[in-house]
Amino acid sequence: MAEVKILIEGYATAHRLSGASCSTITLVRDRGVILVVDPGTLKNPRLLAAKLKKEGLTPADVNMVGITHSHLDHYRGIGLFSKAKALDYWGLWQADRLKPWRKSWPAQGERIAPHIRLIKTPGHSYDGITLLVETRKGTVAICGDVFWKKDFPRSDPYAQDKKKLKQSRKKVLQSADWVIPGHGKMFKVGK
Repeated sequence: MAEVKILIEGYATAHRLSGASCSTITLVRDRGVILVVDPGTLKNPRLLAAKLKKEGLTPADVNMVGITHSHLDHYRGIGLFSKAKALDYWGLWQADRLKPWRKSWPAQGERIAPHIRLIKTPGHSYDGITLLVETRKGTVAICGDVFWKKDFPRSDPYAQDKKKLKQSRKKVLQSADWVIPGHGKMFKVGK
């Protein structure tokens, strides 16, 4: 099974048209994959390196970075991981080369490691993806801004498509036991 750990809990006050925002930054380990999801917009990028050091890692040890959607508060810190592959909605990037995902993803998602798969979750943005990670405590969904926090905001002021966002929220809640939202603490799915 894979391991999931929140390295830095995110925050967001940008819903007020001005303010601060940084994504929740998550570490996932699955066999040979060391993955950081949504490396955020930290004021001091050395903070992320320090959190990795506490896990016995350096930025050079991270071999994959995941971006849940293309909003700056989720991807600005990707430069810390210059040797890592990057995955996003379009595919898997190695330096300047893109290996696209299959044209039509299977219903269960695109598997990127033995216990990690991606599903499309549009709505907040058209290019949203969620990582579903199988762990000992159940399936953890790392979903970017499908959910900002557990109960906030109820209506996403930046959603590109509110109908698709509602469908994506339902899909995430049906697929996971735990959710790591875009800007807050992990929460348990009430089933």
